[in-house]
Amino acid sequence: MATVQDIEIRDSAARAAQAAEELQDVQGDKMVLNMGPSHPATHGVLRIVLELDGEIITKADPDVGYLHRGDEKIAENMTYTQFIPYTDRLDYLAPLANNVAYALAVEKLLGIEKDLPPRCQYIRVMCAELARISAHLLGLGAFAMDMGAVTVFLLTFTEREKIYNLAEAVSGARFTTSYTRIGGLMRDLPPTWLDQCRKFCDEFIPALDEVEVLLTRNRIWVDRVRGLAAISKSDAIDYGLSGPNLRGSGVEWDLRKNQPYLCYPDLEFDIPVGAVGDCYDRYLVRMEEMRQSVRILRQCIAKIPGGAENQTKEPINVANGKVVLPPKQKVLTRMEELIHQFMLVTEGMNCPPGEIYFGHENPKGELGFYINSKGGGTPYRMKIRSPSFVNLSIIPKIFTGCLISDTVAILGSLDFVMGECDR
Repeated sequence: MATVQDIEIRDSAARAAQAAEELQDVQGDKMVLNMGPSHPATHGVLRIVLELDGEIITKADPDVGYLHRGDEKIAENMTYTQFIPYTDRLDYLAPLANNVAYALAVEKLLGIEKDLPPRCQYIRVMCAELARISAHLLGLGAFAMDMGAVTVFLLTFTEREKIYNLAEAVSGARFTTSYTRIGGLMRDLPPTWLDQCRKFCDEFIPALDEVEVLLTRNRIWVDRVRGLAAISKSDAIDYGLSGPNLRGSGVEWDLRKNQPYLCYPDLEFDIPVGAVGDCYDRYLVRMEEMRQSVRILRQCIAKIPGGAENQTKEPINVANGKVVLPPKQKVLTRMEELIHQFMLVTEGMNCPPGEIYFGHENPKGELGFYINSKGGGTPYRMKIRSPSFVNLSIIPKIFTGCLISDTVAILGSLDFVMGECDR
């Protein structure tokens, strides 16, 4: 007669045999893993559903929308001027560039983009290039820190702090600037601002050289990013990539050159492109873009009409009282200016019916605004083409076949912002 101990031994052996049989059945099966939405390497609330065969990624499905705020719908219930602060929250690493892009789109709708005073154009270009440097510095610093190079992160953030000081001096805010206005700017440059900007340019290049010494020929860095997630020219075009991710694949396309606006035709700068289209090329393109931005800044400082203190009283706004708020002194003393002020603040500028699209070369790529107007002070429809959203569409293609440890490097090289992606 079997004892209780014998029965327990038989049951244990049966369970072990069943477990071994089940384990044999699942060998070769794939595992589904959620990366994000709360993950430091996703640089925001991005969720990627990974299908894994061991350490190899066989499928990647990006899931966006966790930061959706309905900016495009909000724009339909606001005047064109009231929507300016919302553009700060798109690519919040480059608010000055977002302001410029949106203002140029509305000015194209109004038909006044050619009327912008030269001084205004130069100041806008300087704002956009400072924003480009600032955004690339954060993207580079976070990319390097994800790979373990913490020193680079500290160096890049030291330089970004100087850009924040310049933004605060010109707009009064460090982060959400809302500096640009439809038809011009909120205010002129402070007297010493150009000297501060020149000082930043002089200090920034040696700091960038130090970052290059730490990374560009670093054996660990090169081995981690060279040859990884290469994007061909045809794929980059087919997926609608823009900015450094497109140029990293060897496509020489930059809206500042190919569809020039503001005073960019008067400035000399080069468009860096990659050869292979891998993570290393995308890193090199951004490094060179920062050098070219400094080159543009120095030309603007030398050429800006009116100089540092605007001694020749160059205007910074279009001469149109139905678009730009009239001077406060005239509002307080003249009826016509008072009426224009009241109408602009309460109803907004009277835009003509029609539809336009304007694309701006932002740090992440082409930031586009499509505006459908039925007349009046608010848009009937607005669509924002966010480069981060489009650039992330390539993830399923370039993730497949990579190791799971490569995902951090690939995401860092794409350099996206989820606030802009989800809108």
